[in-house]
Amino acid sequence: MLTDTATRTKPLRIKVHADDNVAIVANSGGLPAGTVFDDGLTLVDHVPQGHKVALEDIPQGGIVRRYGEVIGIAGRALRKGSWIDEFALQLPQPPALDALPLATRVPPDLPPLEGYTFDGYRNPDGSVGTRNILGLSTSVHCVAGTVDYVVRLIKERLLPRYPNVDDVVGLNHLYGCGVAINAPAAVVPIRALQNIALNPNFGGEIMVISLGCEKLQPERLVPEAYEGAADDTIVRMQDERFTGFGAMVDAILEAAERHLEKLNRRKREPVPASELVVGMQCGGSDAFSGVTANPAVGFCSDLLVRAGATVMFSEVTEVRDAVHLLTPRCKTEAIGRALIREMDWYDRYLAAGETDRSANPTPGNKKGGLANIVEKALGSIAKSGTSAISAVLAPGEKATTKGLIFAATPASDFVCGTMQLASGITLQVFTTGRGTPYGLAAVPVIKMATRKDLSARWHDLIDIDAGRIATGEKSIEEIGWELFHLLLDVASGRKKPWSDHWGLHNALAVFNPAPVT
Repeated sequence: MLTDTATRTKPLRIKVHADDNVAIVANSGGLPAGTVFDDGLTLVDHVPQGHKVALEDIPQGGIVRRYGEVIGIAGRALRKGSWIDEFALQLPQPPALDALPLATRVPPDLPPLEGYTFDGYRNPDGSVGTRNILGLSTSVHCVAGTVDYVVRLIKERLLPRYPNVDDVVGLNHLYGCGVAINAPAAVVPIRALQNIALNPNFGGEIMVISLGCEKLQPERLVPEAYEGAADDTIVRMQDERFTGFGAMVDAILEAAERHLEKLNRRKREPVPASELVVGMQCGGSDAFSGVTANPAVGFCSDLLVRAGATVMFSEVTEVRDAVHLLTPRCKTEAIGRALIREMDWYDRYLAAGETDRSANPTPGNKKGGLANIVEKALGSIAKSGTSAISAVLAPGEKATTKGLIFAATPASDFVCGTMQLASGITLQVFTTGRGTPYGLAAVPVIKMATRKDLSARWHDLIDIDAGRIATGEKSIEEIGWELFHLLLDVASGRKKPWSDHWGLHNALAVFNPAPVT
């Protein structure tokens, strides 16, 4: 087992697969030129932490491998021991979608994991929430200021009287008007907003604040079970019965109180872990993401699947270059074709914007050692673990199947989180190598760091340190089990992730691929 001192003094590198001809430097601060490893490998360049070093001479045009897969073509000759930065590699072609194997290596079911429970809120529709929240949805952004105003009033005046209600959350978004509401792609944001209202953490007691003249009429956002109670659920600011802003606010507060009374009757009760719906996401990724945090999350994903729970992984552009490793894991050929359908749809969406998947990596990703989207994708899919893929969701669709699900979303942190919320997650796990204060108001977000350096600096923002895997202090399996138990505690309300402790919550960012008029 390596100590912190050892990670600073002993040259360390991580080679993921036996076929790899590169490794990443693990030492904090990187290693200088002239550093000699135990096996005699000598660095000819300074190599920053997380960046790649050539383990052999690679000729110009030669293949560069990491994770046992081709991550790039050498744009110039690379000497053994040299630093391989983003400029040294040419991007390979993505896997062709018309020749992928479908359901050819379906993993066998893992042994059931029984006896694990959490304290959740049962809903009339059979779902289970991890929080008991009054949600105030909106049918148009025009009312966002009003919603912010009344949310503050509800928290100050009403919420203290209802101790079993965890929070009041305004679900503001940028959709609703000035849009091509009947365009084919408009189904995506409309479906997402409808399903956000159905998220189990709202317990069916959603309200909709409307302006009145918008294209997205509020009735379209009301859960079916509450269509008959529109007067109690929908408040239109343009309603002629209102004289002045104060009257509008009073009407919202009166309706909110009726919903709070219903929510306050709910109590946590023990439920099996199979009722969890957990979203897996990564953001601010680095080269450690695919060797520490994401594999630990993947191990935890397998534990959740074994417990009968629902697990979602997403981010189309961070799956596209590794899709050939996923289609064989689909339970059926139809599921495999659905996965290809989502990849193809997004390819065409990007092409319509005159770009492609190479636009994905950020400056922070590259500073953290990720040379391109291929390397990023191969590390990203580690979050999916080893289980069979049981379903594929189009953007904003609601999950109806348990097991491992691919929920198609953009890779943007905020958009992915919003769309996973629409698909029904009640908890989210977020891995990061560069660091982010990201959070969601409607579901708890557990953040896991890929490196010890980040965990130490962001000690009051990071919930789990997966960097201990790189130093040898913990195994992937141990961190995976740690996450599993933390999920149960957070789902039960026994523990709060740091984002909830500080109240750090990002605004909703609904994916709208349709035209804005």
